[in-house]
Amino acid sequence: MSTVEVAPAVIDLAETTIRELNSRLHAAEDGEGFRVLHPAGRHSVAAGLDSAIDVEIDGHVGYYCAGMSASASLRIHGNAGPGLAENLMSGRVEVTGSASQYAGATAHGGLIAIHGDASSRCGISLKGADVVVQGSIGHMGAFMAQSGRLVVCGDVGEALGDSLYEARLYVRGNVASLGADCIEKELRDEHAAELAELLAAAGFDAEPGDFRRYGSARTLYNFHADRVD
Repeated sequence: MSTVEVAPAVIDLAETTIRELNSRLHAAEDGEGFRVLHPAGRHSVAAGLDSAIDVEIDGHVGYYCAGMSASASLRIHGNAGPGLAENLMSGRVEVTGSASQYAGATAHGGLIAIHGDASSRCGISLKGADVVVQGSIGHMGAFMAQSGRLVVCGDVGEALGDSLYEARLYVRGNVASLGADCIEKELRDEHAAELAELLAAAGFDAEPGDFRRYGSARTLYNFHADRVD
């Protein structure tokens, strides 16, 4: 039996408020699809989603797009402002352009794929999500990242992985400097396999063997009384 495809519902932000958009997306049921037109850099587009819906956004978005969302699949055809997918719980967020500061901050789960570059503090305080960047990222990437994976196909700015916990970092390009307690580690077969899966999930073509792996030296984990003045 053939399946009848249902065209996504179109919501034009030139005629609809952000509150109305998000209310409609929050009320949607699993499997529904939406196409959002004319976002024009507006903030909090598609924030707080909690069902398995597909959302295509045609244009640039501002602060906190897809923040605190779960289960949904979003594709942004443009650039994203600060706080992209902040505190994402699950699902997928894809940006065809570049992302500003704090992309994926505190994200607990899901995949964030950025086709362009990401600015400073990408993956800050990451808590389990995967962030894959096809371009380069700015300084303080993965600062205090606790778990999850950050993959950067381009270069990385200063202080990568400062005060890192157990997140895994993979970089193909140059690293300006490593942050406190972040060290380069051996890229073993299991890491190459993991990296290949992440690149495939993001839709990026790169050779895992070209990457280097970074992680925590674990010297900042525990409180030591003898370090107190």
